[in-house]
Amino acid sequence: MKLQKILWPVLGVLLVAAGWRGWGWAGVALAVGGIVMWMLLYFTRVMRVLQRAADRPVGYCDSAVMLNAKLKPGVNLLHVIAMTRALGESLGEPQRQPEVFRWTDSTGSSVRCEFLEGKLVQWELARPAEAGTGDSPAP
Repeated sequence: MKLQKILWPVLGVLLVAAGWRGWGWAGVALAVGGIVMWMLLYFTRVMRVLQRAADRPVGYCDSAVMLNAKLKPGVNLLHVIAMTRALGESLGEPQRQPEVFRWTDSTGSSVRCEFLEGKLVQWELARPAEAGTGDSPAP
């Protein structure tokens, strides 16, 4: 189990306890208010990213090459969706790890991304073969 799933609730309880110890009920109200505000900010960010993604076709991005250049290991899926402004086309089995998504641009180039527990672990750029690469002489 991930440490973050335990660490954040424990940190919240410690924050409320420190508020109680330092300022009594006013400290508890301040700590709980801060935690609720942080959760609302995160929820607002998720909703804004998903609202932008709802207006675009699934699996589409403006430039697969630029997306490939911006990706880094450990980036979460929400950040990738925010960069592409579109949900990825699912290539893997539902509810199975690793999750595999693909984003394709108008030129046919695509980026295939693998996410393990929501974090990017591997990606690859696929470009279509160019039509003019035959043995014809240059003009």
